[in-house]
Amino acid sequence: MRVYMRKSLLQIPSPSEEACSVDEEEAFLKDPEQIQDELPQPFRMISKLINTLIDDAWSTIQNRTQIKLAQQLKKQSPVLEATGQIQISGKTNCLASSDDGEYVFAGVSKGLCVFSALTNLAVSAWEEEDVEVTSLCVTCLGGQVYLIATVDDMGIARLLVYFSNFITLIKVINEPEDVSRRNLCTKFELSRGGDFAGVMLEGNGESWLEVYRFPKDSWLRELELAQTTSQKQQTADSQDGVLTETVPHISSVGDLKLSPSVIIMKIKPPKSISGTSLKSPFEVLQKTEDGSVIGSGQNHMISSRQWEEQETIFQSVYKKYLDTVESKKTEDKPCEGTFDFLLPGGLLPMFGEVKGPTGVPVAISLWWSGNHDLLKYLLVRPTKDKNDKTEVEPKPDVVWPNARPILCSAVSRCTKYIALGLTEGLLTVWDAYLGLPLSVLSIPRDSDIRHVQFMEPHTVNKDNVTCSTFQVNPKTQVLVSCKDGASHVVVSVRGRDTTVTRLTERSEDQSSLPSAIQSIPFQPNLVLFMSRNGTIALMDSTDGALICNFGLPASHALATPWDPVFLLDPERQSLFIRGDKKLSPDELLEGKVAASSLFIFNFNQFSFMESYRDTQTSVQAAKHPGTWEERCELYLQDRLQSLGDRNKAMAECWNQLQQHAASVRQRQEKHLNRTAVTQRSQVSF
Repeated sequence: MRVYMRKSLLQIPSPSEEACSVDEEEAFLKDPEQIQDELPQPFRMISKLINTLIDDAWSTIQNRTQIKLAQQLKKQSPVLEATGQIQISGKTNCLASSDDGEYVFAGVSKGLCVFSALTNLAVSAWEEEDVEVTSLCVTCLGGQVYLIATVDDMGIARLLVYFSNFITLIKVINEPEDVSRRNLCTKFELSRGGDFAGVMLEGNGESWLEVYRFPKDSWLRELELAQTTSQKQQTADSQDGVLTETVPHISSVGDLKLSPSVIIMKIKPPKSISGTSLKSPFEVLQKTEDGSVIGSGQNHMISSRQWEEQETIFQSVYKKYLDTVESKKTEDKPCEGTFDFLLPGGLLPMFGEVKGPTGVPVAISLWWSGNHDLLKYLLVRPTKDKNDKTEVEPKPDVVWPNARPILCSAVSRCTKYIALGLTEGLLTVWDAYLGLPLSVLSIPRDSDIRHVQFMEPHTVNKDNVTCSTFQVNPKTQVLVSCKDGASHVVVSVRGRDTTVTRLTERSEDQSSLPSAIQSIPFQPNLVLFMSRNGTIALMDSTDGALICNFGLPASHALATPWDPVFLLDPERQSLFIRGDKKLSPDELLEGKVAASSLFIFNFNQFSFMESYRDTQTSVQAAKHPGTWEERCELYLQDRLQSLGDRNKAMAECWNQLQQHAASVRQRQEKHLNRTAVTQRSQVSF
């Protein structure tokens, strides 16, 4: 009789998550007695279907209840109508206001328009075929001269100037010689006052930041000279009998010759850390130069072989998790950079020694998507670096490493505080002057942060330099919005606990998710909410109460509610919202373009603002401290005023230590007594 003998021992296969089905997971019994109560078929299937129907019905009831509550709140709260309207020919893509509140600039489908904020009438326009402005930044150079930075839908950045009711093109930043090899501009921002500009460019799968310095004083003199020459020419023509219906102006960049701008920095994203050929600590120290700045981790002694071994171990250990992640990966995109200009100040020597006019930035902060580090670069560098600073990538002067990748950031108007939104709902608020964190906390529900903004009053001193009031033991308020629709107000005070106030809850309905959340600059206690369903609401940040809704005329609707076009003018205390005229189904089939308008809501004409003006304390703008003596004086005042809070915190700390020491002593005495009793009992036996 033949007997089959196995050549190798039978091995039990290792369990895997793929082999485990959903039914097996659901059949797992936490209580062994439940197996006695299991229903037979087909009653078990019927029970499962009934439970599924009940769950679906319950979720539907919850969604309908949320919609009814939102409608009830909308009915109960007053709906404010627009106080003004501006008709615009073409589609409006972006809005910006001047620093003095005199003008409103609109980027339209065929160029640029300028409106008077006082009369709401168009005063000037710059038209160019096939140029649709999608991004806009405006600052005042001085007097009635305004510098304009635009980016169109093709990624071309242009620099223009508005003076004497006329717009003139100065320069095209990334004018392409070959269309197939052009560099696209994703962001073009100006520093307040127009001394510097930052341009974020992309090309050939790479991205980089170019920082320009503008000859502001030379431009003002040249523009004044050009205007004087134009007026003299007009006077001479009138004396010769030449009649002109309009005042002649400089109409092209060829007629206007301004001093050239200078590129001072070209910053690329940090390279990914890889293996090195350095073999000794001495070689690593030579690469670190003076060692006064925390590095980005590029100089190390880890070889390529060690990196490969570590990667192999990682891939083998977490293979089952990486298989599911790799299927969701998309095409790699260039890193996106976010930057802000920083004013002088702080106790760091490198920033304290930089001298310049009041309100002129001396540094720029930068972080790249997917990176942990916040980098700072000086805008004014030593003379020895002027010859090679455009060829060689500058090294950061300050590196602030973070525990997680940065998703969003915000800088206060005085640039003293910096808020960073990290992954997994982590928020950090830094005091940039002292280099110390004011608060580090995790937002509830562990949702990724989408947007952060400082809630502070808008103040302008006599030098037209925006700054926050210097407060001893200051309180910072940060508006935080998450991707799941929840929003919070985080209040941080040095030496005290951080408080978090929830404004809106997480929304399950995609149509009710907020598309824009912004603090009102002239009344920080108010927050503007715009939802994807077209709702525009105003809420109180102290308790989350709904104050009112803004309603457009019945013939119009909020344009692109998923990405609304609006502007909050802090000087005129007005809200500008773009609305498109509603089209009939036949007009939509014909492909007709809806006419757009700007609707104005002037907060000064609303009665509910009186109660907020009464509660708002008077704010006086303080000049930004410039010298070392002024900064040290402010720092000493801060320490003196916070002495009481620090003594109180110290007393509480000592009380906690004494209580802890007393509890430790009691536990030790109990342990000694228990040990003595045990020993006596053993001796007695």
